[in-house]
Amino acid sequence: MRIGLYPGTFDPVTLGHIDIIQRAMPLVDRLVIGVAINRDKGPLFTLEERVEMLEAECAEITARCGGEIVVHPFENLLIHCARDVNANVIIRGLRAVADFEYEFQMVGMNRALDASVETVFLMADARRQAIASKLVKEIARLDGEVSRFVTPAVQTRLLAKLGKG
Repeated sequence: MRIGLYPGTFDPVTLGHIDIIQRAMPLVDRLVIGVAINRDKGPLFTLEERVEMLEAECAEITARCGGEIVVHPFENLLIHCARDVNANVIIRGLRAVADFEYEFQMVGMNRALDASVETVFLMADARRQAIASKLVKEIARLDGEVSRFVTPAVQTRLLAKLGKG
């Protein structure tokens, strides 16, 4: 069985993330969405809220496209998470050259830790390249329009979380 792991903080999940999830689905038999706890990033949403949002969005994807998606929170090394869920491939999205430089280092470290886990990069769709959760949160905080970057359900939760809904 081909099991893919798509890790991230997903704070919040964006249309860019959803694009990568949908495009990764045909590549694997099961896609595990690894939701990183990552206290260093100081997420706006709690781990539970991020998992709930992803589960709701992934339920819609599987209803439309089929396949199996599992949402899995983790706080350990990515390569350990991959072992925990029996993933043989890590899925990563790339938006720009800066992403590539960081990801290139991560691949090298992950390969040093476990060469049996491969990393596959999916380029962001041209319409989604600028989307970053950090920027979406900033736009929403400053009363900008975020409906082009997140689903309506995520937008509602984001605005409510910021006291704007």
